[in-house]
Amino acid sequence: MIAFFIRRLVGGVVMLLVISAVTFLIFFGLPRAAGQSTDQLAARFAGKSPTAETITAIKERFGFGDPLAVQYGNFLKSIVAGDTYDTGVEEIDCPAPCLGYSFRTNQSVTDQIIDRFPITLSLVVGAAVIWLIAGVSIGVLSALKRGTLFDRAAMIVALAGVSLPIFFTGLLSLTFVVHAWELLPPVSYQDFTENPFKWASALILPWVTLAFLYAAMYARLTRAGMLETMGEDYIRTARAKGLPERTVVTRHALRASLTPVVTVFGLDIGLLFGGAILTEQTFSLKGLGNLALEGVIGSDLPVVLGTVVTLSLAVIVMNLIVDVMYGILDPRVRLS
Repeated sequence: MIAFFIRRLVGGVVMLLVISAVTFLIFFGLPRAAGQSTDQLAARFAGKSPTAETITAIKERFGFGDPLAVQYGNFLKSIVAGDTYDTGVEEIDCPAPCLGYSFRTNQSVTDQIIDRFPITLSLVVGAAVIWLIAGVSIGVLSALKRGTLFDRAAMIVALAGVSLPIFFTGLLSLTFVVHAWELLPPVSYQDFTENPFKWASALILPWVTLAFLYAAMYARLTRAGMLETMGEDYIRTARAKGLPERTVVTRHALRASLTPVVTVFGLDIGLLFGGAILTEQTFSLKGLGNLALEGVIGSDLPVVLGTVVTLSLAVIVMNLIVDVMYGILDPRVRLS
């Protein structure tokens, strides 16, 4: 198992280097290949309406006149060892991992990501717990009660959940649950360490709204996997041995059906850590998705670049966890 984990870890590091190189080329190489000057490149890092002094400082700081290989090496060096940025007024230290400096907000991109990360973490973890438990449970029950009224009703609700966009269900829930019926307080972010109850009550609505979308997909996926698994020979053998039905379902059928669920779960968590943009915008939460959107709207290239690298890291880490879970659920994977 250790050798299996090490192989996946090395593969994850290589993939992160490849993604960072491609991302760097998109932001730095393609504009240069398209004929943009160093002043134009520097202006993209300075946000809207930069001054001439700011453009000059950015050109010198990022070394836009250097070869791309040198610029990429400096980019990796700043992530590993940190960097120092000259704003023209003072020098700002950016400790590792340094993902750049925003001359538009005069803040380190890493600090901005760290500041927004707890909001996205709270949103993703709370919703993931709800949609995983609800989706898998409904999927199992639907498979065991195939063709019944419960099965049909659950699949109709699941179809509605997959079809309805988050901004529609989110605005609808805000209109009725918060404003019209006043069943829940307005959505906001409270620090978990200060008051866990207020933290949960203020986020329960986006949790349920986001979970409704994902639980629907997990219910359909689990149901399909269970229906396929329940017809396998080893399930009939387990029943012939006299094992209780609960043991057959949970220890044999469900465990074998969880492989695709684990795959989708890992990818969903990784992507949402990169920023649940629609959910955060709908509920006015200032998370990583909102930060990425602000960077795009404000032409703040360091913020956009930093959030892209963060999203890539989140997806790679979750894929690594999924690979380990594969090895636990199915020992055959460790030998492949």
